[in-house]
Amino acid sequence: MHYRSSRLLLAGAASAVALAWGGTASAQAFYLQEQSVRGQGRAFSGEAADTGVESLWWNPASIAGMQGGEASVRASFIRPRGKVVDNNTVIVRPAQAPASVGGDPLAKNPIDNGVLPSGAIAYGFGRVALGLSVTAPYSFTTDYDADSWSRYSADKTKLRTFDIQPSIAVEVAKGLYIGGAANIEHVDAALGNYLPNLSPLLPDGHQNLKGKGWDVGWSAGMQFHDGPVSLGLAYKSSIKHKLDGTVTIEGLAGPLAARNGTIDATAEFSTPWMVIGSARAKMSKSLTLNAQVVRMGWSKFDSIDLGAPLNQSIPENYRNSWTWALGADYEVNPQWTVRTGIQRGMTPTRNGNRDARVPDSNRWNVSAGTSYSLSQKFTIDAAASYIWFKDATIDRTTAAYAGTPVQTPILVNGELQDASALVFSLGARMAF
Repeated sequence: MHYRSSRLLLAGAASAVALAWGGTASAQAFYLQEQSVRGQGRAFSGEAADTGVESLWWNPASIAGMQGGEASVRASFIRPRGKVVDNNTVIVRPAQAPASVGGDPLAKNPIDNGVLPSGAIAYGFGRVALGLSVTAPYSFTTDYDADSWSRYSADKTKLRTFDIQPSIAVEVAKGLYIGGAANIEHVDAALGNYLPNLSPLLPDGHQNLKGKGWDVGWSAGMQFHDGPVSLGLAYKSSIKHKLDGTVTIEGLAGPLAARNGTIDATAEFSTPWMVIGSARAKMSKSLTLNAQVVRMGWSKFDSIDLGAPLNQSIPENYRNSWTWALGADYEVNPQWTVRTGIQRGMTPTRNGNRDARVPDSNRWNVSAGTSYSLSQKFTIDAAASYIWFKDATIDRTTAAYAGTPVQTPILVNGELQDASALVFSLGARMAF
């Protein structure tokens, strides 16, 4: 492969990696918050201040003061719906007049249904407790048809993260808990999108990226319990991920045919940090009110940095964002508790920088849930949520073969419409 061909292959690969991560989830951008069925029932409104393994992801201090052990397993079924609509997206091929991108102008339900499992276990020795949680906080799959109008910026994408969080917590004084944890994360990403040939009469080419990597972050938190009031504050660090993988380009024809091939590639990106503050107040023997605010440092996802041989930095321009939630737990009797809550989440994506891989927008989440103790040591949890999203523009300009003489801009003009999601979760907790 001669130098000019290699340069175009690398430019195409850079375009692929630039679009590797994103998707509408149930919290913000590609973050999934369904790591507790109990928490989902009250719209995640009190997790950093509650105790036990169900709150371990949000606050490692939650297990301090335990006597004996507790374990939980859960799974969430996520059913997203929505339309991604073309409003006259234009492609500008070299030495040709701007033209419609063509393809099907309506993509229905491009984000796949998914099942999100998680679990946690902890054992307390009085003042000190050890715990372990396994979650998948950043995960999604999108699948656009081959003839979709969005095919040059989004085709098929899969992102999976697996977070292993060993934790330690200590009761340093009566009612005062502190905790710390490591977050060991594995990322597995695969994505593809189509490439325009120089002639609109030729079929599209295609490119595909695959990559994996292991990286480490940390969490820390504290809780204060005084009579009917519980307060919690926690921090989860950003994690800088490095993925090693390959980029494959195929199907280019005519003058671009020599650009087909496979190269090794690396990519670096960072997940957001989180600051989580919670309060719980027991208003009566049966009723507990909850409030939670989360600040997410999405500005860490400001770019995707490509290593040798690509050596490019692709801007993402995410911004820090907020989530607020209010909820309630009501104990019907010692065996049965019901919950409800509402959450408001703000998208970290910006107008002018939103693409079809990240059809994200501001959203509302309304949830309800219940717990029933079958015995003193075994409890079943269930929850359901309805999430609806504000319509938003999809308007991030992309370019095939960026930085080369055959650079081909795609002037994206689309919209996310009528987007929503249903989430159903079931879990079990066992003391031992």
